[in-house]
Amino acid sequence: MVTVKNNSLWMSKREFREFSEFVLYKERKAMSESMKTQLVSAIHLQEVELQENPESRPQQDGKNNNAEQTYSVEEAVETIGFGRFHILLFVIMGSTSIVEAMEIMLLAVVSPEIRCEWRLDDWQVALVSTMVFLGFMLCGVLSGYVADRYGRWKVVFCGFVWGAYFSILTSFAPSYGWFIFLRSMVGCGAAAVSQGFVLKTEFIPANYRSFLLPLATIFWMSGSMLIIVLGMLVVPTLGWRWMIRISVVPSIILIFLFKYVPESARYNVSAGNVQAAVETLQWIARMNRASLPPGRLVEPVLKERGSWRILIRPALRRTSVLLWYSWFVASFIYYGSVLSSSELLEKNLLCVKDADREHQVKHRHEDGLCYCIPFAFSDYQTLLISALGEVALIPLNIGLLNIFGRKMTLTVLQLLAAILFMMVNICTTMFGFTVLLFLLRSLVSMNFNVVYIYTAEVYPTVARSLGMGFCTSFSRIGGMIAPFIAQVLMSQSVILALSPFTVACVICAIGNFLLPIETKGRALLQSS
Repeated sequence: MVTVKNNSLWMSKREFREFSEFVLYKERKAMSESMKTQLVSAIHLQEVELQENPESRPQQDGKNNNAEQTYSVEEAVETIGFGRFHILLFVIMGSTSIVEAMEIMLLAVVSPEIRCEWRLDDWQVALVSTMVFLGFMLCGVLSGYVADRYGRWKVVFCGFVWGAYFSILTSFAPSYGWFIFLRSMVGCGAAAVSQGFVLKTEFIPANYRSFLLPLATIFWMSGSMLIIVLGMLVVPTLGWRWMIRISVVPSIILIFLFKYVPESARYNVSAGNVQAAVETLQWIARMNRASLPPGRLVEPVLKERGSWRILIRPALRRTSVLLWYSWFVASFIYYGSVLSSSELLEKNLLCVKDADREHQVKHRHEDGLCYCIPFAFSDYQTLLISALGEVALIPLNIGLLNIFGRKMTLTVLQLLAAILFMMVNICTTMFGFTVLLFLLRSLVSMNFNVVYIYTAEVYPTVARSLGMGFCTSFSRIGGMIAPFIAQVLMSQSVILALSPFTVACVICAIGNFLLPIETKGRALLQSS
């Protein structure tokens, strides 16, 4: 009985287990069929909704859709890379430096001629350069503000037309007063043309800026040499007035070539004109045989454009103050070296051991001033060689920029320039003076080029032109003072005239070392 009973109990347990497993299997199968039915229904409903409203596609599908991707102007510039457009831009915008250099170097070449024609004292000759830089200073900030508010292209183009018009009028000046007034108007046009550096910088990829922008010095040197050659060939035969008229020809040519330069895409997006920026970038991409990044161009509209308050915000205040002084010194020493060299040659104030008879004629005599001491052929040759110095050290400049960055390069160049300014007073041969002048022009030209590059890179798009305008205005204060040191004080004492340039270089080197921002390899910012 027990066995049967136990066996009967064991069978009931097994049957119960099999029955439970059978029930669970049926429930799982029923749930699986229900979930499949629900999933098919959900998919069918989603397809119906998409057919009725195509814009309601999920964001996950948009990840693979190019139309939903976005890019910035900086990404577009870097993606397009360097190509034929940049070569065209480099040639046309670089040629603006030819025009500016000719207008500035013209002062050094024409000074002996107007001194002789109008019997001018030293301070009157110096005032000519000062008035040019006064016009540059007053229009520098104005042109920067207008360029940030209304576009870079318009400002640069109008600067060309303005400068060419008043430069031609200068050649017809009936008196000294009219001459300095008209030259100040030319300086105003040159201030607007200088905004071309900003326009050019905003199109160049970051990795190419430290190579291409220093090479622009070649155009400045070409302008300096061209006006010296014109002085050598035209002044002795046709006079200084025809030299000025011929010097306007490059400006007129560039006015017609400027139609091949587009407005800055960075400016267009900051002003909300995205479509114009896209068209510009597409044109550049076609020229370079490249393509834009996938997606659409998206940049925020920046309403605070051209505001001086941006320059003195905490993030940029220290940079702006140090840059203003750095620009002041850059112009002070550059034009100081240019005008000093012409003054030393014209008045034969050099301590030359092997001076020829031409260089033994002094500017001052016991009975007064000798007004008419025209440049000799050898003087033009010395000026030409010194102008070549502006490009001689370009490889060194590029190396310093890429290895040490902008700040350290400015510091080194300023210290070396301070040493060479004092060496100009050393008694040497004419060849030795030419070498010193050659090296000095190289250093001050490199310094000016680097400070241009740093300024264009450190300020955001919303205030880049205004920042450049403020800096160039401060630089022209240095240009206004330089003639009175290099042309008036130089006649009294060479060492006293050279000392201010040396001291300014040393102080500026310290200031450059303290700049808080290094821009080497950094992308151009749209806003602060």
